[in-house]
Amino acid sequence: MKTRRNIAVIVAAGAGKRMESKLPKQFIEIGGKPVLAHTIDRFDRCSIIDEIILVVPDDYLAYASRAIVGRYSYKKIKKITAGGETRQESVLAGLSACPRITDDVAIHDGVRPFVRGSLIEELFIKVKETKAVIPAIRAKDTVKYVEKSIILKTLPRENIYLAQTPQVFCYKDIFDIHKKAAEAEFEASDDAMLAEQYHMKVAVVPGYYDNIKIAHPEDLILAEEILKKW
Repeated sequence: MKTRRNIAVIVAAGAGKRMESKLPKQFIEIGGKPVLAHTIDRFDRCSIIDEIILVVPDDYLAYASRAIVGRYSYKKIKKITAGGETRQESVLAGLSACPRITDDVAIHDGVRPFVRGSLIEELFIKVKETKAVIPAIRAKDTVKYVEKSIILKTLPRENIYLAQTPQVFCYKDIFDIHKKAAEAEFEASDDAMLAEQYHMKVAVVPGYYDNIKIAHPEDLILAEEILKKW
């Protein structure tokens, strides 16, 4: 019998400047439905998730409530909260909005609409053992370390993995880490990097190559093609 309380924090507070669109990328439609709604679907339908905290830009709180949560009648979204100027600030806002009885928490990019329910379940099962786990995919291409447009070295591809979300953690641990990082003004590129900075071991499970992050206009073309196969 499931006894742990699992929360998903879906972070969709970015402005999406790289998308070259007036509407933030998370609200752009693919297949006639907002990207963010596709993302929420994966968690709302996943039995291992008890509650969803949605983080959006402050000036889109009403819009998200009406055009996303209300329109699609999501049952697991209990709070919609405003994000900060950076992704890290937005994650902290989402973690702060979680109920304190939370056991484990998934932190997920709102613009990754193709995460599988089976992956979400696998991560929550794994986190019971490890306290921190992320999905990642092996690099397909040769990886170069470059400074000032000059290659300094070639990295061993067999050891290079590309991190994805959802990244799942023991709630108390990652919440404490985020608060410490905020106080220290330490910025990281993802939540796993924060965990590493504060000496938390992070496990990895295989991700999926179609668990893409929609950030550029060409990503929308790929997303439409992926959607046809779902």
